[in-house]
Amino acid sequence: MLVATLDAAGNGRITPVRRVAEEQHNAAGRRNKYSWTRRLMAALAGAGLGLVMLLPAHAQTTTTAPKPQSHGAHRSTANKTPAHRKPSRAAAKTHAASSSAHRTARHTTYSRRELASRRRHARRYYHRRLTSRELARSRRIRRAFIASSQLEPMAQQLAMMRTPAAYAGVARYAGTHRGDAAAAAYLALGNAYLLDRRFSDAVAALRRARLASVNGVLNDFADYLTAQAYLQSNQLPQAEALLAGFDRKYPDSIFVENVPVLRANLYLQEGDAQRALQILDAHAAEEIAGHSDYQLALAKAEFLAGNTGRATSLFEHVYLSYPLSTEAGYARTQLQSTGVLDTLSPEELRRHADALYQARHYADAAEEYRALASEPKTDGVSRDWLLVAAAECDWKLHRLSGRELDSLPDTNDDAGARRLYLEMQLARDHSDPARQQAVVAAMEQRFPDSPWLAEALLSSGNMYLLLNDYPHAIQYYGELARRFPTSHYASVAHWRASWLNYRMGNAAEAARLFDQQISLYPDSEQAVSALYWRGRLYADQQHNPAMAAAYYATIVRLYPHYYYALISRQRLTALGQITPAHLPALDAMRPEPIPELTDDVPENDPHVAEAKLLANAGLNAYIAPEIQAADGSREWGAYAEAEIYASDGEAWRAMRLLKRELPFYESAPLDAIPAAYWKILFPQPYWSYIQEDSAKNGLNPCMVAALIRQETEFNPGAISGANAYGLMQLLPSVGRAMARQVGMRHFRTSDLLNPAINLELGTRYLREMLSEFGGQPEYAFAAYNAGDYRVTAWKADGTYHGMDEFVESIPFTQTREYVQAILRNEAMYRQLSSSSGPNAGSSGQSGKADHQVASLPAN
Repeated sequence: MLVATLDAAGNGRITPVRRVAEEQHNAAGRRNKYSWTRRLMAALAGAGLGLVMLLPAHAQTTTTAPKPQSHGAHRSTANKTPAHRKPSRAAAKTHAASSSAHRTARHTTYSRRELASRRRHARRYYHRRLTSRELARSRRIRRAFIASSQLEPMAQQLAMMRTPAAYAGVARYAGTHRGDAAAAAYLALGNAYLLDRRFSDAVAALRRARLASVNGVLNDFADYLTAQAYLQSNQLPQAEALLAGFDRKYPDSIFVENVPVLRANLYLQEGDAQRALQILDAHAAEEIAGHSDYQLALAKAEFLAGNTGRATSLFEHVYLSYPLSTEAGYARTQLQSTGVLDTLSPEELRRHADALYQARHYADAAEEYRALASEPKTDGVSRDWLLVAAAECDWKLHRLSGRELDSLPDTNDDAGARRLYLEMQLARDHSDPARQQAVVAAMEQRFPDSPWLAEALLSSGNMYLLLNDYPHAIQYYGELARRFPTSHYASVAHWRASWLNYRMGNAAEAARLFDQQISLYPDSEQAVSALYWRGRLYADQQHNPAMAAAYYATIVRLYPHYYYALISRQRLTALGQITPAHLPALDAMRPEPIPELTDDVPENDPHVAEAKLLANAGLNAYIAPEIQAADGSREWGAYAEAEIYASDGEAWRAMRLLKRELPFYESAPLDAIPAAYWKILFPQPYWSYIQEDSAKNGLNPCMVAALIRQETEFNPGAISGANAYGLMQLLPSVGRAMARQVGMRHFRTSDLLNPAINLELGTRYLREMLSEFGGQPEYAFAAYNAGDYRVTAWKADGTYHGMDEFVESIPFTQTREYVQAILRNEAMYRQLSSSSGPNAGSSGQSGKADHQVASLPAN
């Protein structure tokens, strides 16, 4: 059954927090800025809610990032966009062709002049003429939007918290307004009541929403949510009355495609299988027939109708084809109760467990692997494989013991290779290099072509990299690249072997490997690094500035907003009037194609207007579907959605959306993407605070904004897994120490969720980091992320001929990318501010703000 819910990315709004903070700053000065957060937190505590954690939802990647331990060490909560990484062009093309992210049907590459010309004519190209009916509806919606504009902060607070105080605020607004403003407020209340399973209250509030509405612009939402409340409270006739003619009454509603499954489930609850089948069969040729909820409803209907064979087949289909869906759990229960689950083939059950493993549901996968291994019908070879697969799940969950591993048979097949890989990992976990080397040597002899050997070689290389044992690291990385040149890990292993040879002073070997990296893996993430360091060798070792300039210029051309483009520009400037050498191989490298984009959103489109109205009512979960329902939204939908979030003060949500939907932006020239997109990708919220606190601490505001962008994407309510709070991600201990320094009395951890306080304390802490490391931003940023004691250790590991060498040598992938991203972000803020006019980068100094890397000693 479909239930209205907030999405997993965290739709809770923090707009009132931002507005209160800024209003207090403007009205009463900084001395009064502390009181509002305490009042808000007191209200939350009184409601039993406590602190709200707004954590980004994003895929986790395997890195060698540190587990923060120092006073300032923490993991950033923002969705990382590595400054130096470049997705493969093949992957970019696939994304551009298929993802709704780009909202583009074509993927033609245009010159800058052509792009500018197409944007000038975007309105004629993108927008169809609206009918008089659509224009009239749009006007009604916009009137409702204007009427309810003051509701938005309260409705968003209610959607996020649903506390008694939040309910009271929206109810008070509804009672003191009329027409569409009141209707939007009652709709917000009805949706919140539904989420809290207060069904009678939801029905009452939604009924008042329909009665209050002058234009009926959101009546489809009121009816749909009311039907949900009736269904979940088992008032089936009332639900059917609302759903029976829904598609005719609201033909343009985003809920039209949901109604058939909803009605089918309603009839199933009533025991009327034939009517359920009749409804589902009528939509069998439509897109919804491929959805798991449709397939489960169909299976239930067939079962209720007595068609057990057909029903069983459908339950199997749901269980095996949608393994991660909630419907798969119901299907599994049904198959178990009828004994059919035991009749599924081992191959089918293994595929299901594999899907759980791939989705990182390791505990569930291990359970299914072991259950299948215990089946009498499972043969010995398969049993060995399943037990080793379960053991790897245990290792992923940090619960694999040597005794468990020793109990598994040592076979000469894939299971045996995987078992040895796990043995190597346990040796690494227990800091036993002798055992690790012996196991890898055995794998090379027994399983020379196994992908588990590739895994073992990479992990071994990483182990010795962290131990600063470069010769052993080079050995394992090089062996991986040699044995498995087309594997997923080949490029990164080859690059690390190349880089470590450079660090060891093997210039000739490093030059050979850099050339090989560029030739073999031109579309890899590491290509930009190889280009840069090959240029460095030409400049520093081979004294060939023309060749060096050719490599630097190629980076600037292909990767204009990468960290290495920033320092390549600096090195080109330092080279002076040098004409770059002409190298056909470099000239043949093409920039990533940039799809056609527009910021010309058809504001008159009813779906666009309704999406904005939904934000006023706190119905965030429906904003994206509403925009996607508009004609032509493939071209501008991502921007339209992001613009709604940005205009509501949610810079972090807007930025995260565009970063996900435009993965190519780091390779795009400024004039290839509309300026409005750049403003969302590099926003400037809380700018008056940032300028004031930056000046107070001798920082450039662009530097502070760059760090915040990487830390939290400007989400003031972010709380990390390492317990770091707010915009600049301060640990409570750090916040307390900084509060004492500025004379703040009665500091509380919750104060760090106040943007004004967080920025005051965070900029002071950043200033301390800079002072501790001689004003060098690279050291300071690394310390901010990984801890100052680690940076001190890394500095002592060897001599660095320039700060760029230090940054590339940071052994923690996450910290290295973090530092590079902040430097890139700061350059972007400077560039965008200079091109758009705001005096964003003029206040304060950053202490080596230009980050000149060519001549700075790192020790």
